[in-house]
Amino acid sequence: MSGRVELDAYADVVGQSEIEEIRVIADRLQGFKVQHVNSTRVGGGVAEILNRTVPLMEELGLDVRWDVMRGDPAFFEATKLIHNALHGSSVRFPPDIVQTMREVTQRNADVPWPEADVTVIHDPQPVGLVQFRGKTGKWIWRCHIDLSEADIRVWSFLRMMVERYDCSVFHLPRYTKELMIPQYVLPPSIDPLSPKNEEIPLPEAREMVSRLGVDPDLPIVLQVSRFDRLKDPVGVIEAFRLASGQEPAQLVLAGGGADDDPEGAKVLAEVREAASRVPQVHILDLPPDRHRDINALQRVATVVVQKSVREGFGLVVTEAMWKGKPVIGNAVGGIREQIIHGMTGFLVHSTEGTALRIRQLLGDPDLCRRMGEQARESVRVNYLLPSILKRWLVMFLAVHRDLRGVVSLDD
Repeated sequence: MSGRVELDAYADVVGQSEIEEIRVIADRLQGFKVQHVNSTRVGGGVAEILNRTVPLMEELGLDVRWDVMRGDPAFFEATKLIHNALHGSSVRFPPDIVQTMREVTQRNADVPWPEADVTVIHDPQPVGLVQFRGKTGKWIWRCHIDLSEADIRVWSFLRMMVERYDCSVFHLPRYTKELMIPQYVLPPSIDPLSPKNEEIPLPEAREMVSRLGVDPDLPIVLQVSRFDRLKDPVGVIEAFRLASGQEPAQLVLAGGGADDDPEGAKVLAEVREAASRVPQVHILDLPPDRHRDINALQRVATVVVQKSVREGFGLVVTEAMWKGKPVIGNAVGGIREQIIHGMTGFLVHSTEGTALRIRQLLGDPDLCRRMGEQARESVRVNYLLPSILKRWLVMFLAVHRDLRGVVSLDD
């Protein structure tokens, strides 16, 4: 884990009273054993969240482990299909997909920590590990996906395993499903002191952007995301093409892949081919540890776009808003929860709508500034790590008290 930051360092951002409240709650959880399990240690939002949250839980006196499920290419091909289907995509499944899931899950039977007071399983890949739970401790399934339009076949298969957990946790109320276990609502967060979000002086950020081959003096339209069809990078290129002409600008698509995403290389090739037909488009395939480069790009950008077809929450939107940028986002998933249309950015429903808003913001610097200021304040109030950490601690206490129903962990 990188960049350990002590909790007191956040006082200047969220206030000392918030830090004191977190410590009071944590005092009731001293020695509490927590295990987090996901499918990759690098790449993707879940890994980033755990990389920042786990050290703070340890600092507060919890005994925390973060383990990663071991998989092979066939397993990650299968889980990628499941991921897409849960987002509502039409997917054709090979006949051996269930057997592949079961075999890899069986090979990970040693992953669960028998002594854990709480085991938190993140997303569908390791969901089947619940069959190896011991007689003590609570199990939580943390879903980072919008399940509101999930393929019924896939959800029915997963639901049989999910209902063996003690509770489930979703980002937003609309993502919850009818389950026979308690459900909690807990949005994710960003870490304002992480390399991806820490303050970078603008001259330094501009120099970093220049080293990436991007002209910091030419207005930048930016999308940061994995090269994934659900992020619609080809659609972003088309929107930029439609928006071009009135104001000089360049498009930057920055991102990379993740260990558990086998489609990334194929999508990247499609993106490069589409970009070759449109002037002033930069494709930056960055390693997953280039957090400060992403930070610099977001700070220098004029407009940020997130044209996802499906989205769990969209922390990349949160990150851009924290840097005071107006965001144009497809009205899907958590994007529509974060962007206040016309105040912190624009919600759109089409490629043409995206192009219209790109032109509008490129031509109105004052509007960009006002929206950016309001966007940063919205994130400060709602989506910073210390406040979400507090809600995690409250949830641990609630789970051990067996609270029932759908519970929001908002303040």
